[in-house]
Amino acid sequence: MLVCHCNLITEKEIEATILDLLSADPWQLIVPAKVYHAMRKRGRCCGCFPNVVETIIRVTEDYHLRMNHSEGDVVTFLDRVRGLRTHDGRTLNEGRSENHRAA
Repeated sequence: MLVCHCNLITEKEIEATILDLLSADPWQLIVPAKVYHAMRKRGRCCGCFPNVVETIIRVTEDYHLRMNHSEGDVVTFLDRVRGLRTHDGRTLNEGRSENHRAA
């Protein structure tokens, strides 16, 4: 699936980059800018960043569960991020209104 239309980056490429970063340091903080930098790309419109964050969270959780870390060590990042989004009032995806349509 194509995640970034500006740079033509697929979800598989992003997942592979995240796994490479995690293999270097399993407990580092990975953000979209770090993923794009590792891929030698840069965010242009940055509309894909919310999807990249979801991918980072999913891949990181799966990585730690596969590495046999105990459930206590693996924080459920996805639930915490979603909680922060609703807490801050940022429930809109990418800041677009409901009637926004792509061409």
